[in-house]
Amino acid sequence: MIRPMMFLGLPLMAGAATAGPVETQSGPLQAVPVMDGLDTPWAFDVLPDETVLVTLRDGALLAQKDGARWQVANPPKVAADGQGGLLDILVPADFAQTRQLFFTYSKRQGIRGAGTAVYRATLSEDGRSLTQGETIFEIARGTRGGVHFGARLVESRDGTLFVTIGDRGNGDQAQDLSMHNGSVLHITKEGAPVPGNPFAGTDGAQPEIWSYGHRNPQGAALDASGQLWTVEHGARGGDEVNRIEKGANYGWPVISYGVNYNGSPIGEGTEKEGMKQPVHFWDPSMAPSGMTFFEGGPWDGNAFIGSLKFDYIARLAGDPLREVEQISSPETGRVRDVAQGPDGRLWFLSVQDGALYRLE
Repeated sequence: MIRPMMFLGLPLMAGAATAGPVETQSGPLQAVPVMDGLDTPWAFDVLPDETVLVTLRDGALLAQKDGARWQVANPPKVAADGQGGLLDILVPADFAQTRQLFFTYSKRQGIRGAGTAVYRATLSEDGRSLTQGETIFEIARGTRGGVHFGARLVESRDGTLFVTIGDRGNGDQAQDLSMHNGSVLHITKEGAPVPGNPFAGTDGAQPEIWSYGHRNPQGAALDASGQLWTVEHGARGGDEVNRIEKGANYGWPVISYGVNYNGSPIGEGTEKEGMKQPVHFWDPSMAPSGMTFFEGGPWDGNAFIGSLKFDYIARLAGDPLREVEQISSPETGRVRDVAQGPDGRLWFLSVQDGALYRLE
């Protein structure tokens, strides 16, 4: 998890050049490249020594510091199929003591199946390789198809992990507690269910499940109070921002504000007793991915979410959260990840450009 440290003198990386102005309601900014030449990047994080780490969906882990770039050896072996591959990365709060990193990835399960898994490894002292790597968790009964892995990782204030899991293209499984599909999980750093999880004592339920009824949550973040939020893809319309509550059912595919891709209705409508409503939704879909809450300055407490479809960064504010601004520029093409960088600025990962930028 990137923790802003206000290092305003961070040097530009190799090949960096200042782009044109990015107009925002807080004034003009510039998108400055931090890393470029990235082939289908998925997520980024920064080490305490300011080394930037980026995952590529094909399975590579790249590192860059002081203008030098290298590929970190021994990442997990991924099933790079469709939306699957090497996905999220988390630098935990205790990295300086443990040198452990956490990843999500699509793991081969059976002959043709695959499922979201969590991988833990220790980064060597020289930062060149992962050691002691192991899969600490994988979803049960992986399914075929290369869609809806979810796969965001968030560290809770107590050091446990939240993991988002997509429905793997089978919506009905998001209502089936015997499967992990379509859920938010709560696990320890050893991959075990956190004591007190809501379904741990329920016959047939997966004990890691924290909430369920999700379609494909590709963004997740804690706000300043430590509350977990997710953002997830709807079908045709109905992308959702959800405030995650313990044991709650978020309704997919029984309720939705979208329709199927062929225009037919989904489920039973937009509301049903016992199912949570989204805090905010988009129609038409903006294809959200990556989420962060900003700390400090005029954006304090605001949420930022990347759009893969309409090529902008959404800024959400207020109570309840609502989209109040769309930050758009030639650099904000297919924004996959967004976070507040160690310099206190907003950083974002563009799949279209194959580049990591910061706004300054």
